[in-house]
Amino acid sequence: MNSAFLIPQSVAKALEKLENAGHAAYLAGGCVRDLLRGVSPHDYDLTTDALPEETAEVFSAFPVIPTGIKHGTVTVLLDGLPLEITTFRTDGTYSDGRRPDEVRFTRTVEEDLRRRDFTVNAMAWSPLRGLSDPYGGQKDLQNRLLRCVGAPEERFSEDALRILRGARFASCLGFAVEEETERAMLRLTPLLARVSAERISAELLRLLCGQDVERVLLRYRELMAFLLPELRPCFDFDQHTRHHCYDVYTHIVKVVAAVPPEPTLRLAALFHDVAKPSCFVLREGKGHFPNHPELGAEVGATVLRRLRVEKKRIREVCTLIRMHDAYLKRTPAEGAPDLLRALPPALVSPLLDLMEADAKAKADPEGSLAHVNALREAVERLKAQNPCLSLRDLAIDGEALLALGVPSGPEMGKLLRDLFEKVARGELENTRDALTLAVKNR
Repeated sequence: MNSAFLIPQSVAKALEKLENAGHAAYLAGGCVRDLLRGVSPHDYDLTTDALPEETAEVFSAFPVIPTGIKHGTVTVLLDGLPLEITTFRTDGTYSDGRRPDEVRFTRTVEEDLRRRDFTVNAMAWSPLRGLSDPYGGQKDLQNRLLRCVGAPEERFSEDALRILRGARFASCLGFAVEEETERAMLRLTPLLARVSAERISAELLRLLCGQDVERVLLRYRELMAFLLPELRPCFDFDQHTRHHCYDVYTHIVKVVAAVPPEPTLRLAALFHDVAKPSCFVLREGKGHFPNHPELGAEVGATVLRRLRVEKKRIREVCTLIRMHDAYLKRTPAEGAPDLLRALPPALVSPLLDLMEADAKAKADPEGSLAHVNALREAVERLKAQNPCLSLRDLAIDGEALLALGVPSGPEMGKLLRDLFEKVARGELENTRDALTLAVKNR
């Protein structure tokens, strides 16, 4: 690796300013990993032998924020880009399994890289010095392998979130996990009980949106069950129906992988059938799951509240779970208007995506897929007609009714609802003239 790295001008400027002031300066961690993969990093972390106060002095002409001064980190706003700059350091003990009790500043980048989680994240690069890779991260990157720096038990015991981060990196990067690292991940999974719900939630959402989520959810299902024990009853649960060729958990995983990688949609897929084991009824050798969407939404809400997920996302996830099979037994022509009336516009396409993925993960997907596709087409046709889907869409409103002599209050509300229902049934045109005439002739 050489100075041909393409990095933002402000990042190159920060490295240059530190070097010109007599300090060694590197990019480090995930940004180096991504640059080596040919992927543009989301952010750039810099590391240097300059102490925090020395870094602040170098950038005295710019806004400097002491974001993590205790741990050697300051944030510099350089040309509008926030850059975290951290002094080379080694970590002390982790008594809480989360943060080091103390850090010690050091003068070599190699010592700093020794404290990091995985070898692919333990590389640093300088335009002047090239790549520093004391733990074989570049080779592991080429082999698409996740390996802990040093002893896996030590790394995971220091910060248990690294266990889930390992699964997240496997999902997002499509990497395998080295055997010793994987054994330690599974053996030390209970340490995740120390980690806050917010940190678990953030990593879990990223894991679910990874390119290799299907493999990871199947391979590390015990890890998932520790975090989300509501999933365990789904493991190996035979659905006893010709429509399904997978057990409940495998079907769930297939659906997660088949929907677009958006957090709300993937959470809905993860919990859409979670209540099936508790709803299971066997009749004449065939499995039935009455009310599983409604109960699944309740389970999903409970889990997501526990994970401190924002309320808006919980509402959207639960709506998708409740409605994921509501239109399978209705013709597309019947279902399309009800679907558009029942759902916020932003959830219409996600619901159809969830239904499509659900169909693909069945034993006989053709019929179900054809139904979903027909429903999608009916929805698009109906949307193009600018239909009346709520009282807000009526061509007449309360102010117009007042002008027609209708008193405000319950009578007006009832009249608006009656007009809406007639329009929805096709008995009235949704035009101001037609609705005004109906009011006058009532």
